[in-house]
Amino acid sequence: MTSKSISQIKSEFETASREEIEKLLCYYEDDERAGVRSLTERFRKKVKKEKLEDERLHHMLSYERAYAEYSYICGIDEAGRGPLAGPVVAGAVVLPKGCTIRYLNDSKQLSEKKREELFDEIMEKAVAAGIGMASPARIDEINILQATYEAMRQAIDKLGVKPDILLNDAVTIPGIEIRQVPIIKGDAKSLSIAAASVVAKVTRDRLMAEYDKIMPEYGFAGHKGYGSSAHIEAIKKYGASPIHRKTFIKNFV
Repeated sequence: MTSKSISQIKSEFETASREEIEKLLCYYEDDERAGVRSLTERFRKKVKKEKLEDERLHHMLSYERAYAEYSYICGIDEAGRGPLAGPVVAGAVVLPKGCTIRYLNDSKQLSEKKREELFDEIMEKAVAAGIGMASPARIDEINILQATYEAMRQAIDKLGVKPDILLNDAVTIPGIEIRQVPIIKGDAKSLSIAAASVVAKVTRDRLMAEYDKIMPEYGFAGHKGYGSSAHIEAIKKYGASPIHRKTFIKNFV
């Protein structure tokens, strides 16, 4: 049995790479001390979790591999089609070839804290990122679907490079000459679309938090403009704000 203390062994595990952890697990598998058993079990679970994440990321890059002949593959997604207030925001993201961002997923599957962390990593690693949006007035004028397309076109136009192909979450954007690949539930199937999803969602959520400071009576920071019961009650009490979509709230005012 090793003469190392449990604290020394813990330090070994905590500073080791995954490959080194696997070797340490083999080395200490016969150590009968309860503290060592607890350590090895914890790090065995960690290695398993990392391997599962590797498999998930490999799957999330399947479309990027399928279109690998294209230099700039751009993911497109939106946030805010359903709310009663605020803009619809679109994100367009071109990631470097072979880029992996661990735990990046459909923004709806992530906590707010994780989205914020991933937003920073995406913006740091991306070859290019563009954001477009359509205001509530524009949504009322041309309808939410057309406003979403408009925001997506803006996001593409704001990229620092011209994409060779677009991987879109479910839609085909009118008025775009670039090849498009609509993917149902694409934000859970393509890393590029997931990146666009996070960029759009975080951008919109930050904007709604700013609106909340100006119009706190509506609670925008909490519900982000979606039709919660508290939001609907606030509309009935205070009427429509300048950022409410009139065509969405006509049944409440």
